[in-house]
Parts: sequence; structure tokens; C-alpha cells
Amino acid sequence: MSNAMYDKIWHQTQEALSALLDKESQKMIEPQRNQVFIFQTLATFYIKYVQIFRNLENVYDQIIHPQKRILIRKVLDGVMGRVLELKNEMVELELTEFHYFDDILQDLKLTPQQLDIPIPKYFLKEKLEVIKGREKILAQILADSGIDTSEVKYSVKSIPLDEAVKLIQIAERARQGRLRALFMKQIFLQEYKAKQSKILSKKVMDPWAAALRIQKAWRGFHQCKNTEKLREKEMIFLGMTPPPLFNEVSATVIQAEKVDHLRNEVQLKHEEDYREALVTIKNDLKLMEGLDIKENLQDQIRHWFIECRNLTGTFPDYPDIEEGGSAIIFSNKTTQQEEDKEWKMSPSVFLSAMKEGNNTYKDIWMNKDESWNFSQDYDPELIKEEKRKELESEIRVQVDELMRQELKNLKLAVDREREHPEKARKKKEKGKKGKKKEKKAKKDKDLTADRTIESLYKELVEEGLLIQALKVNLSDYIGEYSYLGTTLRQVSIEPMPSLLDVRQLITLYGIWPLGSAAVHEKAPLVKSLLLVGPSGVGKKMLVHAICTETGANLFNLSSSNIAGKYPGKNGLQMMLHAVFKVARQLQPSVVWIEDTEKTFYKRVPSEEKMNEPKRLKKHLPKILKLLKPEDRILIVGTTQRPFDAELQSFCKVYQKIILVPRPDYASRYVLWKQIIECNGGVLTSALNVSCLAKVTDGFTQGHIVQAVKAVLTDQRVRRQTYKPLTTVEFIMAITSMNPVYKEEEESFKNWYAKTPLGEKRALAITGGSTEKAKNSGKKKE
Repeated sequence: MSNAMYDKIWHQTQEALSALLDKESQKMIEPQRNQVFIFQTLATFYIKYVQIFRNLENVYDQIIHPQKRILIRKVLDGVMGRVLELKNEMVELELTEFHYFDDILQDLKLTPQQLDIPIPKYFLKEKLEVIKGREKILAQILADSGIDTSEVKYSVKSIPLDEAVKLIQIAERARQGRLRALFMKQIFLQEYKAKQSKILSKKVMDPWAAALRIQKAWRGFHQCKNTEKLREKEMIFLGMTPPPLFNEVSATVIQAEKVDHLRNEVQLKHEEDYREALVTIKNDLKLMEGLDIKENLQDQIRHWFIECRNLTGTFPDYPDIEEGGSAIIFSNKTTQQEEDKEWKMSPSVFLSAMKEGNNTYKDIWMNKDESWNFSQDYDPELIKEEKRKELESEIRVQVDELMRQELKNLKLAVDREREHPEKARKKKEKGKKGKKKEKKAKKDKDLTADRTIESLYKELVEEGLLIQALKVNLSDYIGEYSYLGTTLRQVSIEPMPSLLDVRQLITLYGIWPLGSAAVHEKAPLVKSLLLVGPSGVGKKMLVHAICTETGANLFNLSSSNIAGKYPGKNGLQMMLHAVFKVARQLQPSVVWIEDTEKTFYKRVPSEEKMNEPKRLKKHLPKILKLLKPEDRILIVGTTQRPFDAELQSFCKVYQKIILVPRPDYASRYVLWKQIIECNGGVLTSALNVSCLAKVTDGFTQGHIVQAVKAVLTDQRVRRQTYKPLTTVEFIMAITSMNPVYKEEEESFKNWYAKTPLGEKRALAITGGSTEKAKNSGKKKE
């Protein structure tokens, strides 16, 4: 796709955004009481913003003009933040983390797949070198400490000489036996052919009858092949089987990947040229226009002196540096205009940024003639405009000093006025008070003031508290949408969330805020996340995916991992201080607590008392309070036995609780297909994937992966050409495993119904109003 095409997509997306911003500002003014209508409005905005985000993210990744990319990035961050705000409003309105938009998607003529929220590629692109450098350091520390997990060490057992000789003899005799059997088979075939030729020579068949027999055999064979081909075409047409060469990468795709790679290189080059131009153009402006700017400013300020003198009879007081100097004299009109605009704006934090970006697009790029800029390099005129303002503010500081002195001289010469020393004293005293307050605020103790971040990082790696995240993308978390969500809710049945609903929440609450500092600081803040579900549903995989997609460090504070490390109260305090100091300095960071119910045990089992599993219970709420919007740190807990924890303290620590279900039929169908293909399996008509998905109701992703790996050994993969895979092989492999029964899934649903959000939702469903539900939740909290 050419750059002009991406420009066209950008212009279309900006138009859609402009129309959406106008609609949103209208809807915010209209008061509404109908809850269904409000949700429909919020959901429509949410879906439309997601579509705009998908387009903008694609455009930002591919456009090579550096100044356009700066504006797109600003709007992109605003759209991301607005999506999170709308999601938060929908959660508060419906009192559930999961929403279903079947009817709205139908009205907008969109498929559920278009609701899938992509992860911006710039999260990793912009800090690729930092991540690679950190990975090298981590691997080196692990190798030096002898806990290198990247290489699998195989142990070789030595056997006695007699046994070795026997093994070689058995193998050699088997080889000779196979050769002898092959030789005997050849002799038998030769004898059989000789006998057959003798019999045929005696019976001379009529040539016409022979030809007829050959025709019959050929026509039957030919018709069978044609019928098979027709059947195959029909199945391809119906979408039941993939077309030939479906999984092979086409030459067009390979070429497109090459073009994308080349475009990324051009992006980097243009950005470097742009950064250099920012410096060179500013220096040129300083030389060419610096003196003129200085003289113009001095003339303006002198004119202001004379005007004030003529109007009031005295010279004015010169504005202080803190107030903005002489810039404040000429900016009163613009500030008033801004105040008028702010009164009409909606309470969203991100709408103003989007509107500003949209206005900049309309003013500069909407109708800009770029026929001269075929290579899409930087626009020097725009840099000049920007740098003139910057240069003017720098020169203004110097001019203010000169003009302040000039004003003093004028006052002394003309008015014979003297400065009041009391004002100066008061200002000094104010300054001193401010300093005292600052000193009071900075009293947080740094327990490791004498230590470098590198040394703390190394210590945490050696202690096993900072671990290497597995290379897993969120797209590897396979699943399907729940198409019955809206229908079930209409009859007051709360559906289990689908796997892709879970994936979306991980993107919204985990990956987006950790990946973008601008979004994390302003969007509704999520400091902690709890993943609840049975064993094998991919909770651990999701934690590693968050780290992979954002380049985050992974700290493991599971009770089993910290047992015996940093003993005592002081040791625990030191451990937490070191972990969160490194996490802040090298953000983004994820703090993972596996089997987190152990930290909040109702009763500690006798066999675990020695490990002190509840060490972090009192400290976690304090840590959460200390985390600020600028700290891109996320605490993630995973549990398969939430029933063992004290519910109240559990829910106080984890802001967002995500129920991760066992896969439904649609998800199992997709899982079987993709996992078999990923492990080298070939899907044929002999393998009924639909039957496999139906039979394995209740089995998790972990069970499916285990069964596939058990069947698809290296030997079995090689034998596929003459012995295709069958359904029975996989069913036999999975029969020895225990599924997640419906009763167990219901127990998770019942537990979730006792959480603050679950209770509110249950009350709303059983007839209580949403307001009552919200109030009851607040009282309990």
C-alpha cells in the first residue's frame, strides 16, 4: 500500500473523528434517565472510537512524514484514553466487566472481529533497543548465577559395556532380519509374476472384451476422482475445509512485509532528519531573525509603558518571572477565549486533547498542498513557525531583564518613585515558606540510597524475584466470541464471558496503560488486576503476554517464591522497597503474585505455616496507596482457589477481578485446529475437528495442548503422509485427564457474585435499581 493510500485513510479517519466529537459534545448536554438508552449511546461511541483507533494505529505505524506522525500520536493517545473512559462508564452503568453489543454491531454493519482491540506497535518499536539491552543483561546475570533458563540441560546416563554390546547386537540382528525379509519378498513376487504370465498365456482373451474391462475400470476410477474433487470444492465453498495452499504464505504477503520493513527504515531516517532540522533551523532563525524579534519585543513593551503612563498617570509594575513576564501582558484575550471554551467542554480528560489535535489537522493538514513533498520528508516552514515561538519566549526572558531595569530608570527619572521594600521582603518570605513545605514533603526514607539501580536489579535477579518473561503474544491466546450474550441477558441469565472478552480486558486494563505513559497518567487508574479461573485456562500465559506486549519487567512475589528470602520485618521491608524502586526506575513493570489466595488465607494449612504465605497481606494495601498515576506498575494476581481467601481483604487489594472461563464449543473448535497445526499436524477429512470440540466439553486449553503434544511426536508427524491423523488418537490421549466440571465452573460464578461488583450486579438483576446497588456497594466498601 502506497503512502498516499495511508494519507487517504488518515483523512477519512480524521473526518470520522470530527463527526464523532461533534456528536459526543451534543449528547453530553442532553440529560437522559433511560438506562438502556444511555448504555446504547455509550456503547455506540465506544465501538466507533475502537474503529477510529484501529485505523489511526495502522496509519501511525505506516506513515513516514515525521510531523504528521507527531499529530497522529497525540490524537491516538487521546482516543485510547477516551475508550478507557467509556469502558469505565459502561462498567459503572451495567455493573459488570463484560458487555455485549450484538444489536449495535448489526446496526453499524460490523462483525464482532472488528471489536478486537489491537495493541499499538509503537509500544515495542520505540524502546526495542532498551528491551534488547535489558534482556541481554538479564540473560548474562542468570548465566553467571547458574540459573539460566534459556538452555535445557540434558543428563546423559552411562551404561555398562556388556549392556551396550547387547543393545548393538539386537539392533544389528533386527537390521539383518529386515533385509532378509525384503529379499524373500522380492523372490516371492518374481515367482508369483512368472505363474501369472503362464496362466494368461494359456487363456487368450478377446481384445474387445479386454478393452471393455479396461474402460470400465478406468471410468470408475476417473468418476470417483471427479466426485471427490466436486465434494472437496463444495466443502471449500461452504467454508467447511480450507482451500489448497491456505496456510502457505503468498508472494504478495512476502512483498508487503518487505515494503513495511522498508517503510519503517524510512520512518527512522525521516525522524532523525527532523530532529536535526529542529536544531539547525532554530540556530538559523536565531542568526537571521533574533535581533529583529528582540527589537520588536522591546518596542512593544516600551509602547505599553507609554500607554499606561498616558492612561493612569503612572508607569505600571512589571510582571514577575513566575507570572510569565511580559508574555502575560499580551495574552489576556487568548486566556479569556479558552475559559469560554472550557465551560462548554465535557468532563472527559481526553476530549480536549482530541479536539486540539483535530483542530490542528483542520488548520494545517486538511487542505495542505503536498505535491512538492513526494518523499514525505519534514516541512521546514512548520518547524520555522514552531521555533519562532520558542525563540521568542527565550529572547523574551532576556528582554524582560533589560526592560525591567529600563522601567526602574524611567520611574526614577520621571516619577521619582521608589520600590517598596516590604513587597520584596514578602516575596522572599513566601519563597522561604514554599521551600520549607517542599522540604517537609521530601521526607520519604530511601533504604538503598547508597545503592545503584544496576546492583539492586542484579540482586533481585539472583534472588529469583525478577524473572524472565516468556515470549508470548496476546494474539496467541486463542478463542472465539460469545454470540449469545445479549440474548441470555434479555432473559436475566448472566452468561460466562468468552475467551476474547477476557483478552480485551487484558488489553484495556493491562497493556494499554502500561504501554502509554500519557494514557496511564490520565485514564481511570487500574493499579491491580486479579485473574480467577480453573487450572489450565491460561492465566499465567496472560501475565507473560502483558510483559511481552509492553516490554515490562516481571517481578514474582508469589508466596512460594519469597518463602525464606529476606527474613524478618526489616528484611521484608527491604525486599518490597528494592522491588518497587527498581520497578519505578525501569518501568513499565508487572508484579505477579501466583496463587495469590495464599496471601489472604482464611486459615493457613499446617504444612504451609513454615513458608509464612501471609507475609504480604498487610503491606499490599499500603503499596497500592503509594502508587501514583505516573508509576506504570501493575500488580497482577492469579488464583484457581479464590474460595480459600478472606473475601473482604482480597477485594480491597484487587481493583479489577476478571473471571477466566473454560473454553466453550466455538473456542475449543478454534483451539484444536490451531494447536494441531502449530505442532506440525495436517488437517484432513479423516480428522473431525468438530467432533473433537464437542467431545472435549469441559477440557481447558492446557488439556488440549497436552493431548496434542502427546499424539504429535516427531515420528507421528513424519508418518502423516501415508497415515493421516484421526479423531480417535486425540480422544484416546485426553481420556486420562480430568475435565473442569460444570459444578466447579458454577462455584467460580457463585464466588464472583459475592465480590463488590458481583453483588451490585446480582442486586440489579433481581429487581433492585442500579442506584440502590451502587449505594449498597459503597456502604460495604
